[in-house]
Amino acid sequence: MIWEKKDIAPEQAREIAARYGCDLLAASILARRGVTKGEEIRYFLEDDTQYLRNPFELPGMEDAVDRLLAAKEEGEKVLVFGDRDVDGITGTALLTGRLKAWGLDVSWRIPTGEEAYGLSREAIDAFAAESGTLIITVDCGISCTAEVAYAAEKGVDVIITDHHNPQETLPAAAATVNPKLAASGYSFRDLSGCAVAWKLLSALRFAEKSDLYGHSICLLNTRPANGAYIIEAVKLRNLVPVKRLVETIVPGMAGIGDTRLPAFFEGHEIFVWDAPLQKKNLARVFGGGVEFGLYDMAAEIGQEIPQAAGKSLLRLREISKLTRYAEKSPEEIDVFAHLFSLFFRRRERHFSPEDAEDLAFACLGTIADMMPLRDENRIIVRAGIDALQKKPRPGLDDLLFKLGLAGKRLGYQDISWYLCPAINAAGRMGRPETAVKLLTEEDAKKRNALADEIIKMNGERRELGEKTWNITEPRAAENLAAFDGKIAVAAGADIYRGVTGIMANRLMNRFKVIGLVAAFSGETATGSLRSTGNCGLMPLLEQNADLFLDWGGHDFAAGFSMKKENWDVFMKRLALAAPALEYDGSAAEAAVVVDAELPLSYLGPDIMKTVDLFAPYGAENAPLEFLARGLLVADLSFMGKTDQHVRLTLDAGTYKWPAVFWQAAERVKRDFDVADRVDAVFEIGRNFFNGAETPQLIITDLKRAEKAV
Repeated sequence: MIWEKKDIAPEQAREIAARYGCDLLAASILARRGVTKGEEIRYFLEDDTQYLRNPFELPGMEDAVDRLLAAKEEGEKVLVFGDRDVDGITGTALLTGRLKAWGLDVSWRIPTGEEAYGLSREAIDAFAAESGTLIITVDCGISCTAEVAYAAEKGVDVIITDHHNPQETLPAAAATVNPKLAASGYSFRDLSGCAVAWKLLSALRFAEKSDLYGHSICLLNTRPANGAYIIEAVKLRNLVPVKRLVETIVPGMAGIGDTRLPAFFEGHEIFVWDAPLQKKNLARVFGGGVEFGLYDMAAEIGQEIPQAAGKSLLRLREISKLTRYAEKSPEEIDVFAHLFSLFFRRRERHFSPEDAEDLAFACLGTIADMMPLRDENRIIVRAGIDALQKKPRPGLDDLLFKLGLAGKRLGYQDISWYLCPAINAAGRMGRPETAVKLLTEEDAKKRNALADEIIKMNGERRELGEKTWNITEPRAAENLAAFDGKIAVAAGADIYRGVTGIMANRLMNRFKVIGLVAAFSGETATGSLRSTGNCGLMPLLEQNADLFLDWGGHDFAAGFSMKKENWDVFMKRLALAAPALEYDGSAAEAAVVVDAELPLSYLGPDIMKTVDLFAPYGAENAPLEFLARGLLVADLSFMGKTDQHVRLTLDAGTYKWPAVFWQAAERVKRDFDVADRVDAVFEIGRNFFNGAETPQLIITDLKRAEKAV
C-alpha cells in the first residue's frame, strides 16, 4: 500500500490557524483536504444551527408556503407522496406528521410492491376521487412532467420537493423546491430529499410566527468616505437579501430626487443601526429639509445579542464571525443584515424544539442517500445524531432498541450500517408503508409490532442480497469485456428489483467501474446504476432517454425503467458508448491518503478533540488518516472466528494505545511482531464494550520502522 501525504506550505497552515481560530494540526488537515475557503471552513469549525441556510433561499419556497397556507384556510385535502427509500420514507413521515399537527387534512402514499418510482396516474386518480386538491411530493417529482400535467387536468395542484437532478423540461407544478434547479440561487445543492422537506416545514413555521413573512423591508447605512458619503441599502424578503443599492454622494452635489433612493425605499419600512448618527449623516448629504422615517434596531438587537450592545457597525465588522469566514471583508450593511436576521430568528424562536426533533429524520435521509458531509449537511447530521441520542422520536426509539443501539453513543457508522438499512429493508422487500406507519404511529404497542416486522424484513433482505449477489457478480464479470471493461452489467428475471441498488453498488466496489443491475418483471425492466466519483451517470442516461419510461437520480447514483423490448438496444448503445467514457477502471496499487503525521507526543487524549472536530465522517469526508513513526508493538494477539484479525497494544511513550488491524493475521512475523518498532497509518475511533468507551487505533497499514528510535 502506498502512503501519500500532500505537501502544504507551512505558512498556509499558519494563516488558516490565525484567521479562523483553530490549532495548527486542524489547519494543516484542512489545507491538505483542500478546505481552504472560509465558507467551507465555517461548517467544520461551527455547529450552531444559526449557520443553517434560510429556507427561503430555495427557489419556489414562498410559492409553496403560500399554497399550503391557502390549503389550510380552505380546508383542502392534502396528499404527501414520497419515495420508498430511507430519504423518502423519513421525509414522508416528517411532512405528514407535522402538517397533520398543523391542522391540515393530510394523508400519505408511497410506491409499494411492484409500483414504479415517482408520482403515478393511479395515485392521482385515487386522490382526486376522494376530492383531494393538493399533492406534495417528497424525494421525487422533478421528472414527473406528464404526471403533474395529468394532476392539473384532474384539478389537483402539485408542490414538488425534491433533490434529484432536474431534466431539461420541468413539471408545471404550483411550486418546485429543489436546490439543484438551474435557476436556483441556493448556495448548496446537495441537500437530501428529507432535508428539503424539513426546509419547507421550517419556512412554514416562519410564515406562521413572523409578521415579516411575505413582506420586503429595507436596511440602510451611511458612512463617510473621502469627502463623500456612501449610502448602502439592502432589501430583505423573509430575511433573505434580494436587492442591493449603493450610492456615493458628495454633500450638496445631488438632491434626494436625483438618486435611486426614493424608488428603492418606496413602500418599505427603513431600519438602521444608530438612528441619530444616520440622520446626521443624511442631513449632511441632502440638507436638513429631507425627512427619513428610520427605525433604530441597535438597542433591541443589543438586548437579544449582548455581544452587539453598544458597538458600532464598524466595530462589529471587526469582531464578527461573518467577517472571519467571508472571502472578502463584508461592508457594514452586510453586518447589519446578518445581525438583523439573527435577531429575528432568535427573538421569534424560528429554530424551535420541533425543528431540532425533525433534524433526526433529515439526518437519516442525508446519511442514507450518501449526501456529502460538507456545508450545512454537517450541522444537519450533527444535530440529528444529537437528537437521536438524547430523545429519539417515537418509532426510531423502537428500532434503536431492537438493533441494540439504545443508550449507545451514536455515530455516522451506527446509523449508516444498522439503522438506515433496517428502514430501507421495508422498501427493498416491497413493503415501505410499514416503515412510514412505524414513524407516524402514535400507539406504542402497534409501533413495537411494526418495528418487529421491519427487523424481520431486514434479515430477509440480507439473505436475499447474498443470494442475488451470487447471481449478479459472475454475470457482470462475464459481461465486463463487452463494455470495454468500464461497465459491469447484470440483468434478468431472477434478480429481485428491491436490491438492484445494493447490487449495483457492490459491482462498482468489486470491479471499480460503473455498476448496472436490472430486474425484469413482465414487460418491464427496472434498473439501478452506481458510479465512482470520476464518471457521472447523467450524460449516459440522457443519451438513452428515448428508451426509458422514467429515469433520474444523482450524478453517481441513478435509476430507470423501460419496456423490456428496448433492453437489447440499450445494451448495444452502452457497448458503443463505453470506450469513450472518461473513466479509468484499471486496477492499481492501493493508496492511503495521510491527513497528518503525528509526533508520538501528540498521541494522547487531546488528539480526540481533533478527531471529533472533523466528525461526522461519511461521504466526501472520510475519517482522518494519521501517520506515526516508531511506535513500539508492546503486545499482540489474534481475534475473530478464524483468528484472521490482529489486536495490538502500541506504545507511543507517554500513552499506550489499543489497536485493531483487520485481516492482518498473515502479516504477523513477516511484516511486524512483538517488540518491533513500526510506522503505522491509522484512524482513531472509539471501542464500546460493556458500557465503557475506549479510544483505539484502527490500523490501515503498518510496517517495520524505517528508522531506529
